[in-house]
Amino acid sequence: MITGLAHVCFVVSDLQASIRFYRDVLGFREAFAFHRDDGTHFGQYLHAGGRCFVELFVGDLAERAEGQSYKHISLEVDDIEATVADLRAKGVEVTPVKMGADHSWQAWLADPDGNRIELHGYTADSLQSAWVE
Repeated sequence: MITGLAHVCFVVSDLQASIRFYRDVLGFREAFAFHRDDGTHFGQYLHAGGRCFVELFVGDLAERAEGQSYKHISLEVDDIEATVADLRAKGVEVTPVKMGADHSWQAWLADPDGNRIELHGYTADSLQSAWVE
């Protein structure tokens, strides 16, 4: 039985830049790293909260799966206005906050490789409310 989302994995062009973004900008914690036999650091797990992680592997962006339909990841936030203000203070371009069709607050940004990230703030009227524990 599937119990939840374990991780999202990205191929990134600059591993250290991506680690800094997910760790220093978004506030994720480094969990563990992947190293080749020669000691080369080629991958990193970052804890995104709960039982969820972001996994990064350095590589050619052409390595992305052919025909992949990835559009974005969505990160739940507790206070969308404060989160957007904090990210902007760190120099991140974030769209204005708006109410989505699902009655949840949203704003958008991108990581160093252009992977789109949605900030998602549930409301009492969010369509997800019946499913969120």
